[in-house]
Amino acid sequence: MNLILLGPPGAGKGTHAQRLMNELGIPQISTGDALRQAVKAGTELGLSAKKYMEAGDLVPDELVIGIVEERLKAPDCQKGYILDGFPRTVKQAEALSRFAKIDVALNLSLADEVIIRRLSGRRVCLKCGGTYHISTLNGRDTCANCGEKLVQRKDDAPETIRNRLSVYAGQTAPLIDYYQQKGLLRTVDCDPDATVEETYDAVRKALDLA
Repeated sequence: MNLILLGPPGAGKGTHAQRLMNELGIPQISTGDALRQAVKAGTELGLSAKKYMEAGDLVPDELVIGIVEERLKAPDCQKGYILDGFPRTVKQAEALSRFAKIDVALNLSLADEVIIRRLSGRRVCLKCGGTYHISTLNGRDTCANCGEKLVQRKDDAPETIRNRLSVYAGQTAPLIDYYQQKGLLRTVDCDPDATVEETYDAVRKALDLA
């Protein structure tokens, strides 16, 4: 199965991609991972991308597309793959269609206010990497593993999350219409009160795995 995961930040794409990867035995591919692998491998495209990355600039679309195309030719992708974070725009989706046959674009839908509440409630330990949510801390503000004080990351601040959601709505949400028109879109309306297991069951049903 060649699968694209769509959905706003905080909708659970990473969590469910990992579960699908384990169940289906296919790799999860993010743009960042593909870029880093190309740079590490020293491919022509990777070396070109490295110049932009080292300068702190965005890697141009044509390079990103080329690196994803290169990655999908790898042996571990021949039985399928999960694209997470690519394509981000309709332009990238159109380019992808020229070298890949996508079976399903799975959209994880979750209300903005739920996402803001979920992400802004995260607290992390900068010493050991522990991650918590204020709803389970019962007023505690230290890490259960090492006792270090927990902090809120800058990108988990409500105003930052709203900006990320705005960027998603402007750039990536049009992909929902794009794949809907192609008959490839399947949507899971994520229940904010559901457990991870219950949501994954809904994902499996949407993909005809259940």
